[in-house]
Amino acid sequence: MKSLPLAAFLAASLVLAPAAQAKLSKAEAAMAKTVTAEQERSITLLEKLVNQNSGSLNLEGVEKVAVMMRAELEPLGFTVVWKPTPETKRAGHLIAVHKGKPDAKRLLLIAHLDTVFEPDSPFQKFTHKGDMGEGPGAGDDKGGMVVIVAALRAMKAAGTLKDANIEIHMTGDEEDAGDPIEKARADLIEAGKRSDVALDFEGLVRDNGADMGSVARRSSESWTVTATGKSAHSSGIFSAAAGDGAIYELTRIIARFRTELPEPNLTFNVGLIAGGQDATLDAGGIRAAVSGKTNIIAPIAIARGDLRTLSGEQAARVKAKMAAIVAQHAPGTGATLAFDPGGYPPMAPTDGNRALLTKLNGVNRDLGLAEMAALDPLKRGAGDISFVAADVDGLAGLGPYSTGDHAPGEAVDLPSIERQATRAAILMSRLAAEKR
Repeated sequence: MKSLPLAAFLAASLVLAPAAQAKLSKAEAAMAKTVTAEQERSITLLEKLVNQNSGSLNLEGVEKVAVMMRAELEPLGFTVVWKPTPETKRAGHLIAVHKGKPDAKRLLLIAHLDTVFEPDSPFQKFTHKGDMGEGPGAGDDKGGMVVIVAALRAMKAAGTLKDANIEIHMTGDEEDAGDPIEKARADLIEAGKRSDVALDFEGLVRDNGADMGSVARRSSESWTVTATGKSAHSSGIFSAAAGDGAIYELTRIIARFRTELPEPNLTFNVGLIAGGQDATLDAGGIRAAVSGKTNIIAPIAIARGDLRTLSGEQAARVKAKMAAIVAQHAPGTGATLAFDPGGYPPMAPTDGNRALLTKLNGVNRDLGLAEMAALDPLKRGAGDISFVAADVDGLAGLGPYSTGDHAPGEAVDLPSIERQATRAAILMSRLAAEKR
C-alpha cells in the first residue's frame, strides 16, 4: 500500500485534531508543503548521488559527490569549501557555512559523502522499487544528505533560513576513517567546539515499526592481545620447564573477558585469532599468516577484537579490567594488551541530548506525529557525531529510514525522506531562532 503524502496526512490530522494541538506556525506549515511538493526533486537528487560511486577509497568519486552537494548548497546561501586530506590517505571533507544573526544559536549538521561500496562492488546503481529506492549508500548516507538539502530548501522558501547560523560537515571517510584519525576529524571537532547543537543525518532507526530518537551512540575501538609462550616439544606441555604455551594463555584471557567483563551497554567481540609456531598480522590487522605443528607448543598467539562503550568512564573502567586479566599470566607465558590509535568515542545519553529529543517531540506533536522514544544505544553503531559529543548537545538519526545498510540490496524508504526533512526543517528553524 502506498504511503499517504505527508502534506495530505498533516492536512487530515490537523482537521481532526483539536485546535489546541494545531501549533504549526504559518512558516512551519509552508515548510511541510514545500518538502512534499519537492519530494520528486529529492528522489532525483538521491538517484544522481547514488549512481556516482563514492566508496571511501575511491577518492575521485568522493570528491565528485562533494561537487554535487556544493551545487545544492551554494544557491541556498552557503559558503562551501572542499577540504582535501591527503595526509590521511582519504579524499577530504565538504564544509558549508551559512551565517545568520550573531546572537542566534549555531547549528552543526553532520553527514558523510562516502559509502562502503568501492568501484569493484557489483552493487552500483539506483533502482526505484515502489516506496523503496535501492542502491549503494541510498540510506547510508546519501539519503541523509538529501534530507539536509530538502530541509534547507524548505527553510529558505519559508524565510527561516536567512537568519540561521548553520555549519555543515560532510566527511569523506566516515565508513573507513583516515589515519591518523585526529587529523581526519580535526575540522569536525573544532566545529563542535563553536556550535550549540549538533544534528547527525545518518539513518533513522525504527523499533517495532516506531520511529526512534537517538540520544546516544556507543564507541568503537579495536584491541589486540598478544600472548607468548615457550616453544618446546608438545610432550612437555604444562611442565615447569615448558609451561602452558601461548594458545592456552590466550584462551584463558578470552574466557575471562567473556565471564568477567559483561555489564549494561557494553559489548566486546573477538574477530580474529591466530596462533602457532609463527603468527603475524598484516599492516591493517585484518589478515593473519600462521604456521605450526600439533607436536610443538605454540610460542605466539594473537587475538583481535573490538570494544563498544557508552561513556568515557565506562571505557576507562573496562579497559582497566581487561589489562588486569591480561596481566595474570598462566605458567611460562606472557601477554600484552594494546588498543589501536584513534577509534570512535562514545556519544553518552546526556541531559542536553534528551532535551533536544524533547524539542523534536514537540515538532512531532505539532505535526500530529507519534512521539519518538529514546533508542536503546545497543541498537545503534558508532558515528561521526561522537567526535563532537563531549563539546555540544546532539541528536543522531535524522536521516531517512533504510534497510540492508552496508550490503547489496541496501534500500531507503522514500516516504521517510519527506517525513524526516519536514521534522528537520521545523526543528532547525526553531533551534536557529533561539538565543545563544
